[in-house]
Amino acid sequence: MAKETEEFPKIYLLPNLMTAGNLFCGAAATARILEGTLLLQQGEGNPIAKFHQAIWFILGACIFDLLDGRLARMGGNESEFGREFDSLADIVSFGVAPGLLIYQIVLRDFSHGWMVGFLYLLCGAMRLARFNCLAARGGSADKDFRGFPIPAAAGVISSVTLLILWLEENSREIGNWKYLLLVLMVFLSFMMFSRFRYPSFKALNWKTQKSIPWFVGITVLLGFTAMNYQWMPAVIFIGYLLYGFFRPFLSVRMRKELEDDEETPPQTP
Repeated sequence: MAKETEEFPKIYLLPNLMTAGNLFCGAAATARILEGTLLLQQGEGNPIAKFHQAIWFILGACIFDLLDGRLARMGGNESEFGREFDSLADIVSFGVAPGLLIYQIVLRDFSHGWMVGFLYLLCGAMRLARFNCLAARGGSADKDFRGFPIPAAAGVISSVTLLILWLEENSREIGNWKYLLLVLMVFLSFMMFSRFRYPSFKALNWKTQKSIPWFVGITVLLGFTAMNYQWMPAVIFIGYLLYGFFRPFLSVRMRKELEDDEETPPQTP
């Protein structure tokens, strides 16, 4: 009987290190949410500060998620292991952590509110599974995401929550804002598993014709965001969310200008 050999998947250090950072941020965010919940139940301490820390960890996970894929593509180190590892990290950082955050701040006040959190988690997991299936058979869009990406969905949830906590900084409750977050969770659940297309900006690199303008623009945007961290992240993530609705109505030329693609694929229904 011939001896069977196993071919172990390739594991590239730098991209997977970024993915590990993503997973760390997700785990840290979950821990901060649980700590904040305990303080909230005991009626002491500052639970809002814990929730703030959780939000920053989720946003930090978004940065790590952006870096791991870009580093893998730049070094030609894309692999099946990296794709699967990234999805497992994403479901923690962008599925479990945001769902738990909104549950503790909002959904626990509603009868069966936990089901909304589960719906968000379910749709996010299904979206990641769909992406992996398409990638495995070579059918994933190179420049487009099908459905709203789960990291961006987590960015919307966490940044809007950050904005609300800032507006209600002198209160232990967020008042009627909870209805907005409830509706937003349901809406994002639908958007993640929808067929709306979003640009991945994978074609944007230093070889593009607009490298310098893009670099200057991004630097200015990051600086302005740092100075207005309470509300600018919400503007950025909501802007990306709305772009998917307006994108089909833009001319091919305008889309190429905005996305810096050499060739913009046609929209499919």
